[in-house]
Amino acid sequence: MNGLRVAAIASLTPLEELDQDPFLVDTRSQQAMCARWAADRGHTVTRQLVICGMRHDDRGLWSDVNEGQVDLFVAPNERVLGRALSSVSDFIAECGRRGVALETAGLDEPVYDAAMKADVHRRLSMPTAGYDGC
Repeated sequence: MNGLRVAAIASLTPLEELDQDPFLVDTRSQQAMCARWAADRGHTVTRQLVICGMRHDDRGLWSDVNEGQVDLFVAPNERVLGRALSSVSDFIAECGRRGVALETAGLDEPVYDAAMKADVHRRLSMPTAGYDGC
């Protein structure tokens, strides 16, 4: 399975949950993990999804699959999938029905210290002020 087109799934989790589970809030790190996983296998991320509680049959999940732009979904881990989708088991079944693979990257999550949490908070709380995360 080399050279596949990948849709990377990240969870849209409220900023208020940053102290409880910073990785679930940090969509940039989630997407980076998916991109690293894909690159290690010779795949290309062609779609980045940032979702919360989406239904397994939502048109937004499947439009790129239907157009032949996505061959496989990847999420950082099961926890992210559980937040991103309303039912992981229904999504897995829908992937099977449509013949689309679903993988989890399973890489180590970053260890968040106070400075990293502050960076995530700043990035997510000031998007309209022109802050680009650098």
